[in-house]
Amino acid sequence: MEHRAFGRTGMEVPAVGMGTWQTFDVSGEPEEAERRAIVDAAIAAGTTLFDTSPMYGESERVLGNALEGRRDGVLVADKVWTRSASEGRAQIERALGWYGGSVDIYQIHNLVAWRTHLPILEELRAAGKVGIIGATHYQHSAFGELMELMSSGRIQMIQVPYNAADRLVERQVLPLADELGIGVLVMRPLGAGELVRRPPSAAQLQPLARFRVHTWAQALLKWVLSDPRAHCVIPATSKPARAEENAAAGGAPWFDADTREYVSRLAGKIMNDEL
Repeated sequence: MEHRAFGRTGMEVPAVGMGTWQTFDVSGEPEEAERRAIVDAAIAAGTTLFDTSPMYGESERVLGNALEGRRDGVLVADKVWTRSASEGRAQIERALGWYGGSVDIYQIHNLVAWRTHLPILEELRAAGKVGIIGATHYQHSAFGELMELMSSGRIQMIQVPYNAADRLVERQVLPLADELGIGVLVMRPLGAGELVRRPPSAAQLQPLARFRVHTWAQALLKWVLSDPRAHCVIPATSKPARAEENAAAGGAPWFDADTREYVSRLAGKIMNDEL
């Protein structure tokens, strides 16, 4: 799998990471052992970046346990998510405990109280407990505020939705990130599952075979990563085999412009129930 320089931070990130929303919100030994098996498969396939949040229930803790004994070989992207400064500090302290005293990428989730949490994260970065600082949002209406924060020079990465059916970030957000040298994590590359529920036929996927694409999910992931401004996609999964499949999309050859448009047309048909 290809690794990419994360903006101007100097951090190398895998092209395909893994999200933990919903899929890692479990408790009990059997379920947590299954999540460790997913992490095993992902790491074996070259995935070394894992994204989580206190918004995701038990996911932070479950991921921390799954990474036991191999924390030094992976990157953890976590988030602070609260309007309270004191609870924000408590969230961060818990996360630092789960991840061996440091978090590689610490994000302000959905820009919630970012003016409150940003100085705290800057303190921790200066102390070597946080690698780089970022901010996320999933709503188009928040992109203006996100770009305001990007332009402040105080964050080094963003996490935004981007897929073959949702391309709004191409207008202003990605150009600004590229101009400023800000790293980009991509959420919802599969459209929160909407884009893979009714995949195209084998015949429709055949033109993508020359790009080492064998499944529609791989096509969607490679579509994102064929934009060099996107450094890492973070699909979630509850199956080890799917983690391996996702990771296989993280290498060249990349789609050319015509192929990206072809995939976008297929995605549009799926969203419009035309396939």
